[in-house]
Amino acid sequence: MACGASRVHYLEGFCCPVGGLAAGKPRVLCHEEKVFLSTGREFVYVYDLEGGLLTAVYQFPDQVWHLQLLAPRSALYVLCARRGIYCLSLDPPSRSWSQASEDREDGDLPYPVICVDPDACVLPDAALCAFTVLDDVLVTLRQGPTQWKMQLFERPCLGEEPQPGGQLGEVELSTCTPPAGIPEKPEVPHFLPVLCCMSPPGSQAPRSRPQGCGYFTLEEVLFGLLFGADATLLQSPVILCGLPDGQLCCVVLKALVTSRSAPGDPKALVKILHHLEEPVVFIGAVRTEPRAQEAAEGEVLPDEDVYSNCLVALGHHGRTLAIKASWNESGNVVPELREYCLPGPVLCAVCGGDGHMYHSTPSDLCMVDLTQGSTPWDPEKPDGTLGSLPSVLYPASLSICSVVTLCVSPQTPAGGTELLALSAKGRLMTCSLDLKSEVPGSARMTVANAGQKIKELLLDIGDVSERVSFLKKAVDQRNKALTSLNEAMNVSCALLSSREGTRPISCTTTITWSRLELRDTLLATCLLENGSGFTLDQGWTLCIQVLTSSSALNLDAAGSAITYTIPVDRLSSGSRREVTLPLGPNESGVLDLPVTVSCSLFYSLREVVGGALAPSDPLEDSFLEDHPLDLPEQEGVCLPLSKRTVDMLQCLRFPSLASAPEQASFTSGPPRDPVDTFLETCQALGSEPASSASLRAKYLPPSTASIRVSAELLRSALEDGHSGSPLCSATLQWLLAENAAVDIVRAQELSSIQGVAPDGTDIHLIVREVAVTDLSPAGPIQAVEIQVESSSLADICRAHHAIIKRMKTMVTEHAAHGSSPPDLRMQYLHQIHANHEALLREVQTLRDRLCTGDEENSCAAAQRLLQVYKQLRNPSLVLL
Repeated sequence: MACGASRVHYLEGFCCPVGGLAAGKPRVLCHEEKVFLSTGREFVYVYDLEGGLLTAVYQFPDQVWHLQLLAPRSALYVLCARRGIYCLSLDPPSRSWSQASEDREDGDLPYPVICVDPDACVLPDAALCAFTVLDDVLVTLRQGPTQWKMQLFERPCLGEEPQPGGQLGEVELSTCTPPAGIPEKPEVPHFLPVLCCMSPPGSQAPRSRPQGCGYFTLEEVLFGLLFGADATLLQSPVILCGLPDGQLCCVVLKALVTSRSAPGDPKALVKILHHLEEPVVFIGAVRTEPRAQEAAEGEVLPDEDVYSNCLVALGHHGRTLAIKASWNESGNVVPELREYCLPGPVLCAVCGGDGHMYHSTPSDLCMVDLTQGSTPWDPEKPDGTLGSLPSVLYPASLSICSVVTLCVSPQTPAGGTELLALSAKGRLMTCSLDLKSEVPGSARMTVANAGQKIKELLLDIGDVSERVSFLKKAVDQRNKALTSLNEAMNVSCALLSSREGTRPISCTTTITWSRLELRDTLLATCLLENGSGFTLDQGWTLCIQVLTSSSALNLDAAGSAITYTIPVDRLSSGSRREVTLPLGPNESGVLDLPVTVSCSLFYSLREVVGGALAPSDPLEDSFLEDHPLDLPEQEGVCLPLSKRTVDMLQCLRFPSLASAPEQASFTSGPPRDPVDTFLETCQALGSEPASSASLRAKYLPPSTASIRVSAELLRSALEDGHSGSPLCSATLQWLLAENAAVDIVRAQELSSIQGVAPDGTDIHLIVREVAVTDLSPAGPIQAVEIQVESSSLADICRAHHAIIKRMKTMVTEHAAHGSSPPDLRMQYLHQIHANHEALLREVQTLRDRLCTGDEENSCAAAQRLLQVYKQLRNPSLVLL
C-alpha cells in the first residue's frame, strides 16, 4: 500500500563503515534548528537546519550508544561505550571540550572537531547500556554478571565531580546473559535495552520536553490501568524498560526513591507488563482518536494538552504490542491488549502525531495507522464495545530503505509530518509527508475511493506477480550457474590431478594431407574425447592455437600464432568431438616448419557467472548504475590438454612408394617450383636436350647435412620397438614414426628413401653404417650416419632440425640408464671444437659483410657463407 504524497530531501552525508551503519546504535535528535546525530562511532555531529551545514563535531573516546537532550539546561547527555555518561554544554566555551583542529591535518575544515575532555564524564561506569534523564534525576540501566540493574541518581551537572553518594535507589530486574570478552573490555552487545518514561497528566513533567524523545504523557485512565493505583496517587513517572530477551517491565520512579530509605521486597518494585519473546527495540505512545468533546467541536487542543491513549512496543522481528483503555461488556474500564505482526527485522521506530507510528526495515520505511476503526473516547459514556484497536495493521510504504534511526522534526507542517532520518549509507535526510492527501485504511472510505483502492491493489498484485517471475528466473539462472561451476570445479580437479598417465579428458592431434581448392593442404585433426564422468556444457570452449616458427630464410622475422575457439555444446561422458584445421602452405606456397598445435579447454567465468549476476528485475537497473556488478576479474580458467609439434619429417610425402595410397594420391604435388619452370624454359630454347632433374643437378647441386650417432646408443634406444629390423632400417623407421609412410618403410626394411617436401622440393634421406677411426684410441667406433640431401637449403635446415630434436630426446632418456661413453682422444676433440669455433666466427663476419651493400663483396660473402654452412652441417663429431 502506498502512502500519501512524500518528499525526501538529503541534507548531509557522513562516513560509514563498509557494509553500512548497523541499527541500534545510531541516534538523531532535533531541537529547534539544531540536529544532534551519532552514527554509532565515536563522533557526535551538530547540524544546523537553517544554515544547511555542520557546525561542530564532538569526538569521544569510544563508540556513542545513546543521546538525550535536556533543552532547559542546554545540556546534551551522551552514553559512551565502556566509559560512562558524559554531559556537554551547548553554550561554548566550556571545560568539557577542547578544540583539536590545530593538532589535526584537517584543521581547515569549516567546522571545529572537538575532543571531549575526560572531565566531562559525569557518571563513569563501563557496564552502562542505557539511560534516560529527567529534570532532577538520572535513570541508568547497567549489565551485571547475571542480572540487569536499574539505578537512580541525582542528575549530575557539568563541572561537578562524580559523587558516590548521589545514588537515590536501585533495583534488580531479570537475569541476563553474561557479556563475552574480557572483564575490562566486554564485547559490544548486539541489542541494547530500551528505556522510556511515562507520566500521568498531573505530574510535574517539563512541558518543554517534546513528545517522542523517550518521554510520553499518558491519559490518566490508561496510566492507572497499566501501573496501578500507587503510581496514580503518587503522580509519579514510570520507567518502562524493554530488554533484549523480550521482557517489557516497569518501575515506579518515586517508589524507587523511597526504597532506599525504607527497604522492602525489591521484586515488588518491578512489574512485568508483557513478554514479546524477541528483543525489544522501541517503546512509545500515540493518541489513536480525539476525545469526544474535541471531535464534536472540531477543535484540537495544543500539543502539550493532548495525552497519549495507546502504549506501543516493537520487537526486532516485527512483533508489535498495543495497549489502550476500553469498555468491556459489563461497562468496566479494562486494558485492551493486541499483538500484531509487522514486517521485520525492525531497525528503528518513532511515534508521530495523529495516531501514526513509523518503523524502518532494511527494505522500506513504513507508516502504521493505529486510528483505524477507533471511536472517540468518552470516559463517562461507555459504548458497550469490546475494544477500539484495529484488528489488523496495514503498513504503508514510504519507499525509503535502510533507515537506521528516526525522529519527528519539530518543524511539522500543518496537516503533515516531517521526519528526520539517517540511512545505513550515512545520509541525513528529511521526509515530508502530506497526511491529508491520503490516509491509508481510512475508516470512512467512499465507494469511489474503494474502487480506486481495488484498482491499485490489482496493479500491485500484477507488479508483484511480474517481480516474482523475474526473481524466479534469476534464481533459476543462478542455480544453473552454480551447477555449471560445480561441474567446472570437478573437471578442473580431474585434469590437474592426472598430469601423469591417462587423462580423463584428452585431445589427440593427427596430421594428414588433403587436396582442397585444387591445392595440397596439410590438415591437423584434433579429436576431443570426454572419458570422465562429467558433462562439458555451457561456458566450455575448445581452444586450438597454431604457432608457426620464423622463416628459415629470415631468422629475424617473428612467428605467427592463430587461435581457433570452438564452443563445446554439451559433450557428455563418453562422447567425442572432432575438429579439422588447415596448417598450410600459405598463398605463396610456403609452410614454415615446425608448427606447434596446442589444445586446451577454456571455461568462461564471465559467460556463466555474468549472466547469473545480471539484473533480472528492471527495478534494479538504477541501482546498478551506481553499484556495478562484482564480476570476476579473470576472464576464465584455461586447462591445457595437449601439445604437438609438427616438423619436416612428419610432413614429407613419398610418391615413389606406390603401395602407400595416401602418398600415391598426391603425385601431382603442390604448384610447380618456379626454378623447374625456368630450367625447362632454358632447355627448350637450347640445342642440348635435357630433363629438369638434370638441369637442377647441373646448376643447383644438392646440399647435404649429416649427423653421426653411436650404433651402440641406437641399438640400446631402439631395441624395444625395432628388434627384428636391421639397424639402418630401424633408425629410418624411428625417424618417420609419425609419418603415414612408416608402415611401408618397416615392411620393405628401407634404409634410404626419396621424399617430397611441402613446397615440392625433393629430399633424400640416407641411413648407413660407418666407422669412425680417429676418435678413440681403442679402435674404430661403429656409428650410424643420417644424411639429408636436397637442393633447398631451407628444407635441409628444417629436416636437420627435426632429426636433432629426436636425437636430443633419445639422449635425455638414455642418460637415465647411467651408461658411460668409451675412451676418447681429447686432443682431437679440442681441435674439432676449435675448428667449429673458427667457423662460427667466420659466419658472423660474413653476415656483417652482407649488410654493407657492396654487390661484389656481398656475392663473394654469400658463396663463402654457403660453404661454411655446409661444413657446419657435416660435423666430424659422433653422438655417443
